[in-house]
Amino acid sequence: QVQLVESGGGLVQPGGSLRLSCAASGFTLDYYAIGWFRQAPGKEREGVSCIRGSDGSTYDADSVKGRFTISRDNAKNTVYLQMNSLKPEDTAVYYCAADEGWFETVQAMCVMTPIVYENVYWGQGTQVTVSS
Repeated sequence: QVQLVESGGGLVQPGGSLRLSCAASGFTLDYYAIGWFRQAPGKEREGVSCIRGSDGSTYDADSVKGRFTISRDNAKNTVYLQMNSLKPEDTAVYYCAADEGWFETVQAMCVMTPIVYENVYWGQGTQVTVSS
């Protein structure tokens, strides 16, 4: 059974850093693409960063380029999202998702629309709040 568990969220001041973890079970990262998504109150869910299991290629949304870094540790079957220089607008619930091959590229995964959410596995989310 595929399961994703996010952790590492919390309250941080603007300019601070957090590292989110997405622990996967029931499958190995080598064959899946993993993405981080976020949803702020009253807004649609948006893709943040995605990484492909087969070759490690990544995609980052323009809003986080240069600040967020996605990485994976296959030995721990875990994907991380290092978030630096956090801004109040980064406040959201952050979710990780696993794609077995529905999307051809990590970019396609990261920009997916709600109609295809059911084609990937989702974690339960972790809250990130950036506030002074």
